[in-house]
Parts: sequence; structure tokens; C-alpha cells
Amino acid sequence: MTTAAQELDELCYLSAQSMSRLKVSQHFQVVKLLGEGSYGKVMLAVHRKRGTPMALKFFPRQSTTLASFLREYNLSLSYCTHPSLTRALGIFFSTPSHYVFAQQAGLYGDLYSVIVSEASVDEHCVQRVMAQLSSAVTHLHSLGFVHRDIKPENIFLCDSACRWVKLGDFGLTRAIGTTVRAVWYQSPFCTPEVEPAKEAEREMKRRLTEGIEDEVDDIWITVQPSIDSWSLGVLTYCLLTGCFPWEESTHDDRGYRRYKTWFDCEAEKAEETGHVEWNGEEDFNGNNIMVKNQGDNRLPSQFAGLSQLVMTLLKELLHPEPKLRGSPEDILSYLGGPWLMETEREERRKAEEAAKEATKIRGKGGLEEQIFREGRRER
Repeated sequence: MTTAAQELDELCYLSAQSMSRLKVSQHFQVVKLLGEGSYGKVMLAVHRKRGTPMALKFFPRQSTTLASFLREYNLSLSYCTHPSLTRALGIFFSTPSHYVFAQQAGLYGDLYSVIVSEASVDEHCVQRVMAQLSSAVTHLHSLGFVHRDIKPENIFLCDSACRWVKLGDFGLTRAIGTTVRAVWYQSPFCTPEVEPAKEAEREMKRRLTEGIEDEVDDIWITVQPSIDSWSLGVLTYCLLTGCFPWEESTHDDRGYRRYKTWFDCEAEKAEETGHVEWNGEEDFNGNNIMVKNQGDNRLPSQFAGLSQLVMTLLKELLHPEPKLRGSPEDILSYLGGPWLMETEREERRKAEEAAKEATKIRGKGGLEEQIFREGRRER
């Protein structure tokens, strides 16, 4: 067991000794539902004595172990000290039907509602959001934990313009180095290294259909920060385009298969040449594409419109091999430049205009100097 996991277990043991039973209505005025899922539900509430607004997270006792409840509560209370991590407020209790703890409330919804809305997310806003999440996840990793469930629904807004966001929901968070059973689910956020778990699931269904009693062995993986890197890469793509790059990160998915084929080809060429150079071009339909100088390995169409700068970042975060995947902190190195081709072309146009203007100014300066010299000769 890692040091981080051991410390968290000790906190859980201590808090279990002091958990009280309360009646929600006596201590809180419940205002409205903020969200719900497989874990339970989150309600906006006001503390009756303090008048403090907070989010109460309810976990059904029938489907939640006390250990998992206390793990999430103590992790959020003791380790989520970063301004972009949702923190528990030190209030936890049980009712006859639920375990409950209080946390900071995100009053403006989550990123999923922003992505699916008709209004597009501004490019500068995307970079601002990803900068906050990069810092928050890096902080969590430095304490020895991996979130393992980064997705738009778990990123909450502290204002309507996405100036301040908070990553929450630490139910799947585990200490780095922990061994867990690989679970595959259909989502672009599910990392490609758990694809064998999908095959195992298929095999299990086949055996059940054929009446074979032998079970399929579980597949186990080690929790590493690269899991969060993959999710941040997919999230960056979602915010910039308003859609997913593929439905699932497996070879059954056409979009992912095209990306993986392209990625492998690029990696092979980079290994041969020692470096990769890019040019932005347009195809005969006028669609923006990225073309490598050497060879004709064209970028998959779902990435059309993304600049070479953000594509370099995505290649690091969405590396199919987890050991070679970039870190969340790498995002900070790509801030400030254009993440969309449209922005890249506009910046290039402005740079060209500035260069022309500078040439004109230098030309005028040269002419004035020549006239001055000729005037001196005449004198």
C-alpha cells in the first residue's frame, strides 16, 4: 500500500468513529436538485443556523459501502486544497437511508451543459479552463492520487462565463500505484489500455450464451497519472469542437482506428527522421487539414480545424501507449498560442501585415537618410 493510500485509510478509520446520525430537515433547508447519477444525488441546501449555502451529496446506503463513502469524503476534505478542486466542508453524517457529506456548491451547472448548448466555447475560455484543470490535476497527482473520472459532467462552474471551474466527484479516485480491476465502458474518456477488458466481457457473454460455466479471469491494471492525461486530451478536443473525437477508444470504433493508424504512421516517420514538421494546408473541398512535409499521412478528418499547436499537445495527451503519454502539466506549455486553424490563419495574416508595414517604415527611413546624405554633399 502506498503512503497516500495508507494516510487516507487512517483518516477514514478515525472519521468512522465520529460519524453522527442527523435528520436533514432539522439542520438544512434543501433548495433544489443540482445533479444525480449512479452514485446518488447532490442537493443545494442552506445550513439553518449558519445560513451558508452548500451542496449535500447523498449516497444510498443500500448501494454504497461505508468505506467508499468515507474515502471520498476524507479525500475531498483533506487533499482537495487546490482552488479548482471541489472540497468537502467538514460536515458528514448518516440518515436511515443515506450517507451524506457537504461540499462546495457549483451554482452554475457543469461543463457538459456548456458543451451541448448552442453557444460555442470561446478559444480563450477553453485555454483558461484547461489551465485550471491542468494545475488542479497536477496538484492531485503530487499528493499521490489519480482522479480516474475526468469528464464534463464532473467539472463544475463557479460563474456563468467559465472563468472559474472546479473538478469534483472523487468516487473513483485512487492512490498512484494501486492495482484495480480493469473496467471497460463505452466512452472516449475510457483509456485504450483497458480494451482487453472489453474483449473479456465479450468472452464472458459468449460463454453464458453457450452455457459454459467457466468464468473469464479478471484483468488488472495499475493506477497511473496517464489515465487523467488521456481524459484531459479528450476534454480539450470536446471544448474546442463541441463533439467527441470518437465514441470509444477501441479498434472497433472507426474514428479511433483512423486516429491510431495516423498516430502510428507519424511515430514511425518521426523515429526515422528524428523530427516532425507540419504545414497547414487545405484540401480540394476547402477543408482545413494538417499535412506532414514528408509523406502523405493526412490527419483524420475529425481533427480538421485544429491548429498544429494544439495537435502537438493532443498527440502527447492522447498517446495510445500510457507509459509514453504526456502529463497534465504539459498543457501549460501550449497556452497563449492559437488552438484553432482559424485563429492561426488570422494571427499569420496580422503578422504578415505587420511585416509589410515594418518594411515600408524601413524603406521610408532609408529614403530620408539618402536625401540627408545628398544634402550634405551639396553643402
